[in-house]
Amino acid sequence: MDFLGNHIEALVFCSEKPIKLEELKSCMNEMFEADVPEQDVLDALSRIEEKYADDQYPFTILKSGGGYQFLTKPAYQASIGILLKQQSKKRLSTSALETLSIIAYKQPVTKAEMEQIRGVNCDYAVQKLLEKELVEIKGKSESVGRPLLYGTSEKFMDYFGINSLKDLPTPKDFATEENEIGQPTEEES
Repeated sequence: MDFLGNHIEALVFCSEKPIKLEELKSCMNEMFEADVPEQDVLDALSRIEEKYADDQYPFTILKSGGGYQFLTKPAYQASIGILLKQQSKKRLSTSALETLSIIAYKQPVTKAEMEQIRGVNCDYAVQKLLEKELVEIKGKSESVGRPLLYGTSEKFMDYFGINSLKDLPTPKDFATEENEIGQPTEEES
């Protein structure tokens, strides 16, 4: 019986957010009242990954948001899509997504800077993002009036399935380059 693996599996399962390697190691150290080597924790995670790779399980363990969590497999996307469609009232609005993208790319950013970019008041969108814990207050600006600075939270990383802000798409990922080599122009078509 894999005692270490079972304890780690239980921790990943019950954690509300991705549980980090350091947290797993700390819990195991306290549980076993000994220093559990990090490699042993990684080996246990690897065994758990192998276990849930089997087709009999509809979910697997993945590294996401800087930690480990159980996620459903892509084969079950249709049934999950139905559930998500039914829960769509909880989705982010377009204004919240626009505001969130400004915060993600420009952080730390003040509400005035967000409003300057969007051209509209962002109070409601920022409030909803704070309630959903996708953004957090990072401090106060040194500018006049010392407005609050906003940035993304770890829940943001988990929500979008990324491990770092470096994983965000860059603007060039959205732009289509004109006159690429090997691509016909309108005149050539």
